[in-house]
Amino acid sequence: MFGVHIPAKVDYAMRALLELTIRDEPTSADTLAEAQQLPTKFLSAILSDLRRAGLITSRRGVDGGYQLARPAREISVADVMRAIDGPLAEVRGLRPEMTKYEGAATHLQDVWIATRASLRSVLEPITLEHIAKGQLPRSAAKYLSDPTAWLPRARTP
Repeated sequence: MFGVHIPAKVDYAMRALLELTIRDEPTSADTLAEAQQLPTKFLSAILSDLRRAGLITSRRGVDGGYQLARPAREISVADVMRAIDGPLAEVRGLRPEMTKYEGAATHLQDVWIATRASLRSVLEPITLEHIAKGQLPRSAAKYLSDPTAWLPRARTP
């Protein structure tokens, strides 16, 4: 299968971070899981990844829980995806700039680099704050105004 694949782990991380965005106090993994109907055990592992990546902090105790490590306006979707799933674009486990092709495929690397650049152009400007407020940056919102953006494309035989 080819295409941008957004794993459940990234989706769950985004949903948990968006819950933290709207809360002004430390929030437990159980509360986050319940609010977004996520499996608590799986979410706990994701929260650990987010903490190691420096996107959230945690505090133990009665008043403990998780909080964003920096303001929501400073955490992009790309930051979250990289923290959870690694680089935005890989080719056979390599970063696009590390690939090399010959013959008819000589310029295929250009396609993979352009693909990564296009992902960056959408995902880097969008922050948790944008999503929580429902106000995507103009650079991303323009794609939503194209009616074909909402339609799936059929596989070609």
